Amino acid sequence: MDLAYHARWVWGTIFVALLFFLAVQATFYTQQKGYLFAFNIPGQESLGLLKNRLLASFDQLALSEKERSVLQTVTFGYKQELAWETRQQFSMTGVAHILAVSGFHVAIVCSFLSWLLFFLPASGWGNRIRYIVTILFLWIFVILTGLSPSAVRAGIMLSLYLTSKQLRRRADGYNTWAAAAFLMLVYNPWYLFDIGFQLSYLAVLSIQLFVPVYTRWEIRNPLVAIPWNWMILSLAAQTGVTFLCLYYFGYFPLLFLLTNIPLTFLVTLLIPVTFLWLFLPSWLPGYEWLTGIVEGLCHSMTWVVEAFSRIPHSTLIIHFDKVLLLLSYAGLFIVYKK
Repeated sequence: MDLAYHARWVWGTIFVALLFFLAVQATFYTQQKGYLFAFNIPGQESLGLLKNRLLASFDQLALSEKERSVLQTVTFGYKQELAWETRQQFSMTGVAHILAVSGFHVAIVCSFLSWLLFFLPASGWGNRIRYIVTILFLWIFVILTGLSPSAVRAGIMLSLYLTSKQLRRRADGYNTWAAAAFLMLVYNPWYLFDIGFQLSYLAVLSIQLFVPVYTRWEIRNPLVAIPWNWMILSLAAQTGVTFLCLYYFGYFPLLFLLTNIPLTFLVTLLIPVTFLWLFLPSWLPGYEWLTGIVEGLCHSMTWVVEAFSRIPHSTLIIHFDKVLLLLSYAGLFIVYKK
């Protein structure tokens, strides 16, 4: 009994690994059969009219069809008009996560909300109002983007983090990660068989595990520290999801670090500027200038992806089977523990 108790983390790890492996196999099977699980989640239709009106506003911008579809996907997760060739370009250059609304997008929106509420006091009633408004608009954004597993995961984790700060409690990253997964699976167990769910949670876990490993040197120059931190986050996330991506998709983007730095910068600006443009009245002075910024950021983002996608031999083609998948993650676990 004592051995079982003291080694409870080992048994928990084994159980989670087996459960995750079975979910991967089930997901792969449903992909091969061409069947996708349909999530009947309430709230998706309630804001549908508003979402359609906001998407229609993008027709006013001087953008190509490709650029407009990318903007719709990045801001609202609307992929219906996104061409297969565009998806492939983002995937082959290692920035496919830009097209999937996730923690990165949710964090940008919450940071933008915090900036808009700068005039509120940092304590007392101002802090409580900021908390309520942030949580409210956070979930409006998650619902508008279609309640994708990655967006819901980010919404739950950020809500738990903000609530812990409001209650003046320390938020543990691993507990928040596990609590979010537990709540999602209790609500809809079929989430476990969604690729977005698997990649999202694995990427976050990988970031928590490997960022401390990759940040042994402190960089104090902000001009270097910011892109360096972006690169570290990208590298840490890629460490955890690479083997799973090789199993599902069969390729590895060699230039993902180079493409993530400019794309992260552009999207970090694009999302808040686009929401400002959408909700500010057109008669406001400077509105045309704001329109030009949105268009310029879209042009730049698609140009960067197209430029990197034209580089020859930038993608390594490797197909993993289930045995190699298990051995790879077992090896990664052993290396990490050492």
